[in-house]
Amino acid sequence: MALYATETSIRTIIEALAALPAPVNTVNMYAWEATSSEEQHGNATRRANLALALALALERGPDLLLIGEAPGYKGARRTGIPFTSEQILLDGIEPLGQFGVARGFRLATNDGRISREQTATIVYRELAALNLFAVGWNAFPLHPHQPGNPHSNRTPRHDELALGLPFLAQVCALFAGCPVVAMGRIASQALTKLGIAHDAVRHPAQGGARRFAEGLRSREHNGAEMRKSNESRA
Repeated sequence: MALYATETSIRTIIEALAALPAPVNTVNMYAWEATSSEEQHGNATRRANLALALALALERGPDLLLIGEAPGYKGARRTGIPFTSEQILLDGIEPLGQFGVARGFRLATNDGRISREQTATIVYRELAALNLFAVGWNAFPLHPHQPGNPHSNRTPRHDELALGLPFLAQVCALFAGCPVVAMGRIASQALTKLGIAHDAVRHPAQGGARRFAEGLRSREHNGAEMRKSNESRA
């Protein structure tokens, strides 16, 4: 019954995401409707990738829920999974037993390129170093881009972030009890609006890699010290 309930919850989230109308200068890379058979196939593959990532994370039990700002055009825009490039999607993060072709993840694009994305690389480098299995989500789940240039990124607008709040709430409920970490100010503000307790770390983009790593390491150190203190008092 529990397995059925979680599968139903994942399906409900993804079906609602696929039906979400894309605001101007955004792309819904999960959408049911598509302008070509190639796009339709890509969207279906991204939906399948996301469903698989959420299901495997639930099965394992993640160490933390990592919330970012919005998908990037080299990352989740192509793969369907927050904080993954196509290189990570295909190769997997073996110290964590996450992603990879052997686990069923597939390319959603057919342009002959394998994307690499700086934020994704930094995030999983640090998570692997700390042996943390994280499930990712974004405050705005669609890809926002500059006007007329879908191969670009931009900060989501307030109205777009409002559209993302119900999805963020559902994902946090799906992983209830899992520690939540906001990656950057916008993610932290969205979680605060929902009343979801969380820690905040620096977003690794635009020179923030060192502070992002320090934030994760400090959080883990403080958590370990707290657990040790609780054990000594027990």
